[in-house]
Amino acid sequence: MTNRKVRVLFVCVENSNRSQMAQAFAAMYGKDAVEALSAGSKPSGKVNPKAVAAMAELGYDLTSHTSKGLDDYNGTEIDAAVTMGCGDACPLVNAKRRIDWQIPDPREMPPEEFRKVRDLIGAKVKELLAELGVFKSEPEA
Repeated sequence: MTNRKVRVLFVCVENSNRSQMAQAFAAMYGKDAVEALSAGSKPSGKVNPKAVAAMAELGYDLTSHTSKGLDDYNGTEIDAAVTMGCGDACPLVNAKRRIDWQIPDPREMPPEEFRKVRDLIGAKVKELLAELGVFKSEPEA
């Protein structure tokens, strides 16, 4: 039995919304069993304040996150790479498993719709971590 963390990389175009929230959910739900990463095929260089606000509502601080590109992960062994809308622009990463989630870009959505996308991402991350055997459920408050 190894103590190596499961490494999951979430990729969207700008690395400012979807992949940042997915990374946050993976850290929240996977705890110390997951190394959650995110990147963009064309990173914007910033995390959208709407994403920061949406995750703050759930108690997660995205202000320490930065928008970064896929080059940061060249040669990195990834257990699961999840793409979210970057299509053919995403170069292949060294991943054991590749998954594509068709999730709309919430960048221009009003807060209520943005939250729906956030919650969809959260649910999909839970499912993925459960499949990977690393989901840590929280006791109900």
